[in-house]
Amino acid sequence: MPESRGIKKLSKESYISLATFRRNGKAVQTPVWFAILGGKLYVVTDGTSAKVKRIRATKRVRVAPCNVWGGVSGQWIDGSGRILKEKGLIERAHAALCEKYGWQMGLLDTVSRVFGRIGRRAYLELSVGAAGVASE
Repeated sequence: MPESRGIKKLSKESYISLATFRRNGKAVQTPVWFAILGGKLYVVTDGTSAKVKRIRATKRVRVAPCNVWGGVSGQWIDGSGRILKEKGLIERAHAALCEKYGWQMGLLDTVSRVFGRIGRRAYLELSVGAAGVASE
């Protein structure tokens, strides 16, 4: 699948601001790590986080490049998100995150195991750009 121009611009970024939407339409932004596979963005997060709950409620998302503190440094790209259930795709997304973030992802994995949080992880697939805009 060819990557959109928006995805290509994000490929050099370390963080994106992920905006998920409350039922009332208000956006909530969070800086996250991401990896690109097959023209889609993949994110790992705590499965009990509010962003996961918001994606369950409404698939609508927006992403933009940002710094570690969430300061947006580029244009927002609209799209849709889903929570992955496919084991093989989760493994590929995790491998892509490990390849991109190296020892930092290894440290996150270790800390998650030590504190018993690894089992409650959720992997998000974000389709952004023209192909990812959810119809409402």
